[in-house]
Amino acid sequence: MLNLGDEFPNFKAVTTTGPIQFHDWIGESWAILFSHPSDFTPVCTTELGRVANLISEFEKRGVKIIALSCDSVDSHKKWIQDIKSYAKHSGDGFPYPIIADENRDLAVQLGMLDPVEKDKDGLPLTCRAVFVIGPDKKLRLSMLYPATTGRNFDEILRAVDSLQLTEKKKLATPADWKSGGECMVLPTLKDEEANELFPKGFYVINLPSGKPYLRVTPQP
Repeated sequence: MLNLGDEFPNFKAVTTTGPIQFHDWIGESWAILFSHPSDFTPVCTTELGRVANLISEFEKRGVKIIALSCDSVDSHKKWIQDIKSYAKHSGDGFPYPIIADENRDLAVQLGMLDPVEKDKDGLPLTCRAVFVIGPDKKLRLSMLYPATTGRNFDEILRAVDSLQLTEKKKLATPADWKSGGECMVLPTLKDEEANELFPKGFYVINLPSGKPYLRVTPQP
């Protein structure tokens, strides 16, 4: 299993838009790789359609999208027509590539197999993994969902907003934070440093312990 901060494998793959070398494909962008159990399945179709309709939101954040499913490129290309129809996604082509992982080589390498859910041949399905990779090619966030549970891509966008903000600012984002909301000053910062870094100031939430660790500041 990959740990946060590990360099993401620089794998070669065949996709619906041609062969790629992963790090070259990422370039200087952020990237999200998300996996799917199988083509022509209900939850996967809704997920890929949702991401296709959100592609402009990912592009605004400088994030490249790539999907993976354990079927062939030919199967993917036929499935794309169903995805576009379901999502009412117009236009030529498809806004992101889909990796063909027929032999499950990448699924094994990246620890994405679901031991509970199996296909008609009894082989483990790929779970619904999400990997967010930074421009430095390091893993910044990972999520694993079982094959039966679809993902919330608004949450993934929210997490990307937090990752990109906190990479540049000495802040943390609280529960249910959304871009533009109040942030938390890192506990490693002294008040003097916080005042210098956050000219809009911060306030402290009083707690029974008397410890002033909940320091809140507007998003810079």
